[in-house]
Amino acid sequence: MSKKTIMLVCSAGMSTSLLVTKMQKAAEEKGLDADIFAVSASEADSHIENKDVNVLLLGPQVRFMKSQFEDKLTPKGIPVEIINMSDYGMMNGQNVLNQALNLIEEQE
Repeated sequence: MSKKTIMLVCSAGMSTSLLVTKMQKAAEEKGLDADIFAVSASEADSHIENKDVNVLLLGPQVRFMKSQFEDKLTPKGIPVEIINMSDYGMMNGQNVLNQALNLIEEQE
């Protein structure tokens, strides 16, 4: 399986950093080669332009931005979804990683 690039977007990029750490740990346990990172909503566009992103997950606090990201990414074949609120609140890296991988699989 090729390296997967998973981008998380939240309002400031801070609250999601703990979730990224837990997702990276879950990916390591699966033996998955993944680049998982979080950015603030204001930085998202430059990362989309400069990285080969496979999936974009939005933190619940920026769910209102979903349609504008879909407008930019759907033509590129990049899925956009909102992180499940309870998984986000519980910082469940395993579930959020699985959500991202399922979205990537659906695109392939």
